[in-house]
Amino acid sequence: MNKGILGKKLGMTQLFTEEGTVIPVTVIEAGPCVVTQIKTQDKDGYNAVQVGYGEIREKLVNKPLKGHFDKADVSYRRYVREFLFDNVEDYEIGQEINVDTFEEGDRVDIVGRSKGKGFAGNIKRFGHSRGLMSHGSRYHRGPGAMSAGGSPAKVLKNKKLPGRMGNTRTTVQNLEIVKIDTERNLLMIKGAVPGPRGNMVIIKDTVKR
Repeated sequence: MNKGILGKKLGMTQLFTEEGTVIPVTVIEAGPCVVTQIKTQDKDGYNAVQVGYGEIREKLVNKPLKGHFDKADVSYRRYVREFLFDNVEDYEIGQEINVDTFEEGDRVDIVGRSKGKGFAGNIKRFGHSRGLMSHGSRYHRGPGAMSAGGSPAKVLKNKKLPGRMGNTRTTVQNLEIVKIDTERNLLMIKGAVPGPRGNMVIIKDTVKR
């Protein structure tokens, strides 16, 4: 059975095993999520389960989403995402998905938005080397030559230049679920997860390779 849930990153802490080994973990408040729509190959061209997470007031929901939630007869949610599942027949509209869908020891992929770091130069952004710092160099932290002058006489695409750093969709794969707290809907996941505290993340079972 395919597994997936939405959650909120709470921060990092550490757990101790019975042998005294320290395990750094990220704590995620996962769910409860509600199934808002089921898409099938026959009707929509692909199989997917759409879920909503994070209850909000009615006045904060726009009309298209309000009609979507009313049709599914579920409460209004802040986030709506889809999981491409093959076993859509195992789900039904209005079903609640909690952390108990996972088990300790499961491997998951986590998708989030990395921390935004603002505008950065090419040295910080890409790890480029500086120019000579000696007197008279007059070129210390520049991005280097832009292009050949005669041909192609333009800056080629994907040249590494200063620009916005961070705040991009990031996926960390094959992380281990160390502990599950079903009473508080918490997942303790070994390692780091993208984004700042309070960031919405997508947790799904890892792709078998």
